[in-house]
Amino acid sequence: SRRLAMAAAMLLLVLTVVALGSGHVAAFDPNPLQDFCVADPTSKVHENGLACKDPAAVVADDFLFGGLDKPGGTTSKRFGFTAHPVQIPGLNTLGESHVRLDVAPGGVFPVHYHPRAAETALVLEGSVYFGFVSSYPDNKLYAKVLRKGDVFAVPQGLVHFLYNNGSAPATLYASLSSQNPGLVLLGNALFAGALPDELLAKTLLTDAHTVETIKANFRRS
Repeated sequence: SRRLAMAAAMLLLVLTVVALGSGHVAAFDPNPLQDFCVADPTSKVHENGLACKDPAAVVADDFLFGGLDKPGGTTSKRFGFTAHPVQIPGLNTLGESHVRLDVAPGGVFPVHYHPRAAETALVLEGSVYFGFVSSYPDNKLYAKVLRKGDVFAVPQGLVHFLYNNGSAPATLYASLSSQNPGLVLLGNALFAGALPDELLAKTLLTDAHTVETIKANFRRS
């Protein structure tokens, strides 16, 4: 009947709207609405990302980052790595970020995850043991020894690590699928914060004394 056909059409319309809405909510970094939006660090406008520079003032250097042939940036003596972010103003709003990692022999980029990004890492020099762990309840390890020229991918939000278990320094170039991927170091999240010892002891199936001993290690500079 006509009434049944109208009801079916209305149901189809509702389902279509819900599907489109769900796809929008699932997106993380928004799609750009112009060719580029070069970041303007002097702007006081607060938005999801950095404000755009006047297109008339954009130059080729806004899309360039030099000096990545050498280590730099943030150094972690505790873990034995150096991270050199690739800061290109022209990547603003384009949903990606990049970093050079240098890892000393025996050094690690400790167990961590990026809540807003998948990652691919290319080994430029040396070799590393690199991998990730699937989510609960499987907790399956996917890991390989990577050598120069190898690329490894890590799905978004999964715990991963790299370990230079060789005798030579290693260099990697990592690309992440978000302008602001976030970084959660699991050891720091558990032991460098204010979580109660009793809670951690129960979570880790150990005792409060062991928890306090580990926390003391994280408090050392």
